[in-house]
Amino acid sequence: MASIGWSDQNYWTDECRAGDDGRVSTDPTFADVRRAAEVVARTLPPTPLQGHPLLDLSLRERGLATSVLVKHEHVLPTGSFKVRGGVHLAATLTPAERAHGLVTCSTGNHAQSVAYGARLAGVPATIVMPTSAPAVKRDAVAALGAEVVVRGTTLGEAAAAAREHAAGNGASFICPTDPRIVLGHATAYLELFEQAAAETPLSTLLVPFGSGTGAAGACLVRDALAPGCRVVAVQSDAAPAGWRSWRSGEIETAPATTRASGLATTTGYELPQRLLRERLDDFVLVSDDGIDEAARLLATRAHTLAEGAGAAALAGLLATEGLVGTVAVVCTGANASADEIARLAAA
Repeated sequence: MASIGWSDQNYWTDECRAGDDGRVSTDPTFADVRRAAEVVARTLPPTPLQGHPLLDLSLRERGLATSVLVKHEHVLPTGSFKVRGGVHLAATLTPAERAHGLVTCSTGNHAQSVAYGARLAGVPATIVMPTSAPAVKRDAVAALGAEVVVRGTTLGEAAAAAREHAAGNGASFICPTDPRIVLGHATAYLELFEQAAAETPLSTLLVPFGSGTGAAGACLVRDALAPGCRVVAVQSDAAPAGWRSWRSGEIETAPATTRASGLATTTGYELPQRLLRERLDDFVLVSDDGIDEAARLLATRAHTLAEGAGAAALAGLLATEGLVGTVAVVCTGANASADEIARLAAA
C-alpha cells in the first residue's frame, strides 16, 4: 500500500504519548479525509445508506416527526466502521512501526481494526484488552493473527499496560485517536454525506461516541459538504467522560460502567475533543436500557443486528424531541455479545 503523507511522522495525542520523539502533528483536515478515502476505497467497499419503512413507522408511532436513514457500517470486515482506521493505518505506517510491530489497547472494535491493518501490512500486532472486553471480540482479534493480552478491568488500565508493553518490547503504541485512525474513520462520513446528497438533504446526523473519533470525522466532513446539517454525539450515561470533557472544555475522566463495551471509555481524548469543541452541535446522554431498546428496533424494524455502540445513535434519536426532516444514524458495529443478543428478546 502507498503512503499518502502521514507516514513520515509520529502522531500522538497528549494522553497517548509513549516514548515518541516529541514531534506534534497538525490537526487533520477535510483534504486529508479525501486522501484517506482514496486509500480506504482500495480495500473496502462503500456501505449502504438506506431507509427502512418499518423503522419510520415506529418513529411516527412514538410521536417523532422525522424519517431516518441508517448508515450500515456493520457490514464491513470485522463488523465495525473502525476497520477503516486500521486499513488507513496499514498504508501509513512508519519504517519503525513496520520493523518493530504495533501495540494498542481496546475493548474490541479498535482492536480488530489494528489487527486487520497489521495483517494487511504484514507486521506483528499485540492488542491489550481489559477483562470487560467481550469474549467474542477477544476471539475475533486472535483470529486475525494478533496476540491478545488481557490486562486490567477497564480500558484505562489496559491502556497503561499497553504503553508499558510497547516500551518494553520496542514496538509502537498506536493510540485509538491517532490522527491516521481518525482519518480512516472519517471516510465513513464522507461516504454518508455524498450518498445523502444524491437523495435528500440531512437535517441531523447522530453519531455514537466512545473516544470521539467518529464524531470528529463527521464534523470535519459536515463542515465541508453539508454545513446546514447538525451533528449530535450520543454516549451512554454510564460512561460520560467524553460528554463531560466536551461540556467543560477540559479533558475529564469518569467511571465506565456501561454495558455497551464500544462506549466504555474512561477519559476524554485530546485530539477528538479539540476537533469537536467548536464544531459539534449537541451531545446527548442515553441510558443503557435506551440503547437496548434501540438495538431491538434495529433488529425488528431494520433487519440489523447492532451491538450497543452500534445502536447508540438511534437511541439518541429516540431520546431527542423536536427533530424534523431526514435524520441519519450510523450503525457502527454488529459485534454483539451473547448477553446483548439475549436482551433483544426481552420485552
